[in-house]
Amino acid sequence: MELESLKFDERGLIPVITQDVNTKEVLMLAYANKEAIMKTLETGFAHYWSRSRKKLWKKGETSGNVQKVVEIRYDCDCDALLYLVEQKGNACHTGNYSCFYRRLDDEVRC
Repeated sequence: MELESLKFDERGLIPVITQDVNTKEVLMLAYANKEAIMKTLETGFAHYWSRSRKKLWKKGETSGNVQKVVEIRYDCDCDALLYLVEQKGNACHTGNYSCFYRRLDDEVRC
């Protein structure tokens, strides 16, 4: 598949679901632009686009909790990506292994 075949949104972004390649646990949801995907392919480590900081970032660049990308898949509509990764440390900035550690009926609020 060519990168140009992917369907990016009006901001030039595509959602990326990141999953532990061994446990299959969903670790996080982030966004990537073409530059982030190309950097991921080039280095073998997950890169994303920060919507809040409006810049490219390598996962774990400050924490050391990097994601070694084993495989990248795309969905049937070509509008979402799945990174299968070997996660070093925790994926979530809260210190949890996965960003999806709460249930909808939990008392904790965002």
